[in-house]
Amino acid sequence: MSTNTELMDMYEDYYADGAVAEKRAIAARQSLGHILKIAPGRTYDKVIDIGAGEGAVLSELSASGIATSLAAVEISKSGIDAIRARKLPSLSAVDQFDGYKIPHPDKAFDLALAIHVLEHVEHERMFLYEAKRVSKKLYIEVPLELTKDLDKSIRMSGPYGHINFYTPGSFENLLKTCGFKVERLMVFPHDIEYEQYLAGKAKGWLKYQIRQNFLKIAPKRATRSMVYMAGALCSAE
Repeated sequence: MSTNTELMDMYEDYYADGAVAEKRAIAARQSLGHILKIAPGRTYDKVIDIGAGEGAVLSELSASGIATSLAAVEISKSGIDAIRARKLPSLSAVDQFDGYKIPHPDKAFDLALAIHVLEHVEHERMFLYEAKRVSKKLYIEVPLELTKDLDKSIRMSGPYGHINFYTPGSFENLLKTCGFKVERLMVFPHDIEYEQYLAGKAKGWLKYQIRQNFLKIAPKRATRSMVYMAGALCSAE
């Protein structure tokens, strides 16, 4: 099993011109904040970032001191080149992979990360089984785009390669039926920095207020009406 040729071609040079660098840096800071909220105070010896993109999350992890040793796998050659160019001192291995076969032995890592990857994956369960094989725990994060206006979600995210769409319930069910124990699952609004990057200072501030307050007041209605993110810490043992 491997990622199909069309998708591989789509991502091959995705990071070559650096056009997505600022957005991904902001998103990486946001995701690190989610990890710290969902597993406060925890540190790990060996961590692998599966589908590491151009290394923005790895860079945040390296600076945070959460992990002693980092590794990465990524399907895109331009992503691999960008990761290596960062010269992160705690990065021990960077490998290109086919999306489903990770070149590391069973339970080699204390924690695996799959951050905004699963929505791109053709064969979700194959991907999750492999993540489970190489890790003791998994932190996985996805956008919750299966809202009442699914057509809009498809139009907005399709150009970025999103082919899978989730609600909090469908996401949790997928993890559990792949044999994971979901230790904690949280729904997150976008950070204000991310909202303002996408929509501008004033409109971004307003969207941030609406999204986070809606989630607090009516969480089920919120996730059916607006796009949020879900992060889950799972036991893979």
